[in-house]
Amino acid sequence: METVIIEDEKPAARRLGRLLAKLDVTVPKMLHSVEESIQWFKNNEHPDLIFLDIQLSDGLSFEIFDQVLVQSAVIFTTAYDEYALQAFKLNSIDYLLKPIDEEELESALRKYKELRSSPTQVTVDLQEIKKLIAGPKEKDYKKRFTIRVGQHLRIINADEIECFYSENKGTYVVTADGRNYLMDTTLENLESDLEPTVFFRVSRKFFVNINFIKDIVSYTNSRLQIKLNRFNDQDIIVSRERVQEFKFWLQ
Repeated sequence: METVIIEDEKPAARRLGRLLAKLDVTVPKMLHSVEESIQWFKNNEHPDLIFLDIQLSDGLSFEIFDQVLVQSAVIFTTAYDEYALQAFKLNSIDYLLKPIDEEELESALRKYKELRSSPTQVTVDLQEIKKLIAGPKEKDYKKRFTIRVGQHLRIINADEIECFYSENKGTYVVTADGRNYLMDTTLENLESDLEPTVFFRVSRKFFVNINFIKDIVSYTNSRLQIKLNRFNDQDIIVSRERVQEFKFWLQ
């Protein structure tokens, strides 16, 4: 059985290679970026199995599948949250949470061998994985939020919200009519309540609603600047470490 490791952290790739060698698994090639992987798969015979990190130095590894019909089974190596990891198991051989545990690695290889010996073909459904990154389908995200305005309570529907942002230790919601309201919560607490296909956290300060993005322009240091329909009190900048994930979310 031949295996390729796609991992941008070279020490982690080498460690995984050593663990696989103990299990008599050959690793003829280690790849470290999306572009390198695309070129390699276009010009070489595909291995039996790929150990695939998700976030690489030049983008998300899913972009490889957009460019090449990969004829290999996949085991993900990832630091995604618990729900995404459970979901990945439905569409790949297995996942391994870094740092990789030797017993879990052996178990994943055993699972692969069992599946390979069965008549069921192992495939990776890229579109399903994209959906699963957002979280489990059964999650019921909030459709409305209640805001206190003086002595009154106002109900704001999620589809009326342009963005959420934090400022001076306060959290604010901006509505489609351009009004700002102070909320009794934090962006961290909001994260699990927001529909991830609609809202994206572009930085520590902002969640934006995809339906209110008017324009996206290049910004300094490989970042992006977002223009919303009404909110223009502050610059909304996609932090550099989130740019690739943001582009993936937009698709």
